[in-house]
Amino acid sequence: MGHVTDSAPSRNTPANASGTAPLGPPAAGANRPLARLARETTPDNPWPLRLLSTKIDEYVNKMTFVWVEGQIVQFNRRPGSGMQYLTLRDADADMSMSVSVFTRELAAIEASTGAQVTEGARVVVHAKPRFWTKRGSLELRADDIRPVGIGDLLARIEQLRRVLAAEGLFDAERKHPLPFLPRKVGLVCGRNAKAKDDVIVNARLRWAGLPFEIREVAVQGAQAVREVTAAIRELDADPLVDVIVVARGGGAVEDLLPFSDEGLVRAAAAARTPIVSAIGHETDCPLLDLVADYRASTPTDAARRIVPDLAEETMGLDQARERMRTVVSARLDAEQRGLDQVRARPVLADPTLIVRDRIAELDLARDRMRRALSSVLSLAHAELHADHARLRALSPQGVLDRGYAILRSPGGGIITSAQQLSKGDLIEGVLAQGRMVAQVVGTTKPTAPSS
Repeated sequence: MGHVTDSAPSRNTPANASGTAPLGPPAAGANRPLARLARETTPDNPWPLRLLSTKIDEYVNKMTFVWVEGQIVQFNRRPGSGMQYLTLRDADADMSMSVSVFTRELAAIEASTGAQVTEGARVVVHAKPRFWTKRGSLELRADDIRPVGIGDLLARIEQLRRVLAAEGLFDAERKHPLPFLPRKVGLVCGRNAKAKDDVIVNARLRWAGLPFEIREVAVQGAQAVREVTAAIRELDADPLVDVIVVARGGGAVEDLLPFSDEGLVRAAAAARTPIVSAIGHETDCPLLDLVADYRASTPTDAARRIVPDLAEETMGLDQARERMRTVVSARLDAEQRGLDQVRARPVLADPTLIVRDRIAELDLARDRMRRALSSVLSLAHAELHADHARLRALSPQGVLDRGYAILRSPGGGIITSAQQLSKGDLIEGVLAQGRMVAQVVGTTKPTAPSS
């Protein structure tokens, strides 16, 4: 309320002869002065409730007329009454306030705008706040009520759509895949609505006995946003619910406005359970369609999407089973033919045949090896014999074997010339077999070679 200060008493508060409001019995038998300001009150010196109410009334009376926007959630006309009362609710918060308007002013307003003031309408109200001191309640005294046009609402929805898109709430990456066969389907729909039957009947035609957890709520009007949002959150908290369908049949543009409410859209975006939006017809596109994990064109389309067709799945299984049987049978036939071909081979008719053939091949190989080895050995022996003959021919021993001898001096040197000897020298003779010692009795000089 802001800062509250002392001022003259309200017209609703009786005053004593001095013009001062009576402030209750004196404390401890004395007239104790009351606190001048709210912050000066104490447990020993409190304000009487009527004084606080008077202060609030004085503060509110200082306020000027103000334009406020909201949605009419309750309005029961009172024929013959000079005053009409309605309840105005904030469009995005759970907050409401009473509004009063003179009957003649309301009639003039409706005549000038050409539109009736009805429950569920979005309006802007020109009013002055009033505080009732006895009841301690605040209301608005209106002198003008104007309905908010559909064009204005659609422009606001478009602005909200851009804001939510910039936040990424419509991105495909954040959407959850729908389960193949949910254990239980959560359904948010209108009370006794045709959309409810469309979803349940068509879903169970596809899969008999599919369990549903149903929340029947207001799907248009002042309570729609609050009830649909609460139903989504409640079903999202149920661990057995695998998918949530929000269904509503077609309607006017203003009837579908609750499904573009920011609070409802954000609640759907925050849900961990996949959400299917089946609002209106194919041409309708509230913001819930954009944030939902799957957008169904109609409630019937939603039923086809959330559950598989048992007949189609059974047919598919039968076809798959037949294809598997055909493939397995063809594979067995091919393997049997291969086995028959193997069994028809001669080696399997007489297993010793392959052994006999290998023995014959081994004997031939052994003979070839033996001949090849004998040829190699014979050639090597001939070469060795030739080498041995050449070696013997070149060997000194071979010379000795032919009758020659080698003479050595006592020092071991080989004697090649008669000039190396003198008469009486002892010399050693090396023969082919054995050695001898001889004494030189004479030598002759070598003769010069003839020219």
